[in-house]
Amino acid sequence: MPAGADELRSFGRRRGRALSVRQASLWRDLLPRVAVPPQAAALANPLGLFSRDVREVWLEIGFGGGEHLLWQAERHPEAGILGCEPFQDGVVKVLAALAERDGGNIRVHADDARLLIKQLPAASVARAFILFPDPWPKRRHWKRRLVSEATLGELARIMRPAAELRIATDIAAYAEWILLAVRHQGSFHWTAETAADWRQRGNDWPATRYEAKALRAGQPCSYFRFRRT
Repeated sequence: MPAGADELRSFGRRRGRALSVRQASLWRDLLPRVAVPPQAAALANPLGLFSRDVREVWLEIGFGGGEHLLWQAERHPEAGILGCEPFQDGVVKVLAALAERDGGNIRVHADDARLLIKQLPAASVARAFILFPDPWPKRRHWKRRLVSEATLGELARIMRPAAELRIATDIAAYAEWILLAVRHQGSFHWTAETAADWRQRGNDWPATRYEAKALRAGQPCSYFRFRRT
């Protein structure tokens, strides 16, 4: 099923500049080796998707340039990470990194994450990340926002009890939207006890280029951690 066949896209363009010869080669030759298999049967046991033995499965929705994805995979070899990114430029950045390192605990879904989420088994994901999603600031576009009660409901289905969901944004209005969506959906508990818990990333949460851009522009960021109830 093509992305957006039954729901609005939550992201903008898929491609930027034309791929270089090297990038085209990575897309053609490496991506098929590290891609999440398209067959639904292969997803029945997500732990078996990886060429390395892993103990649990994590999910990153919209990995951008891949800094966070690669950092987490390197420091948590026991976790198999499914990285989703529909923008071709971001995918080839991760492919270039994987060509130079062991990426046995990474699998790439180069499409809308919601298509993958729908195929994952219940209670199969131990941690999920949504970092700096497109805020769609115009009111008429709010229906395209990735963080919604519908998406949270799908995540609640695939996440284990007590699994952690991390969401970051540099848009104050979107931060409020996220908290309201979480409250209304009802399957996640916000773990913050003090303001510092959501105003600071913490040592296990690396910076990304999008965060750096926001901070240079003087926009404070919100770093939310939610627990699946």
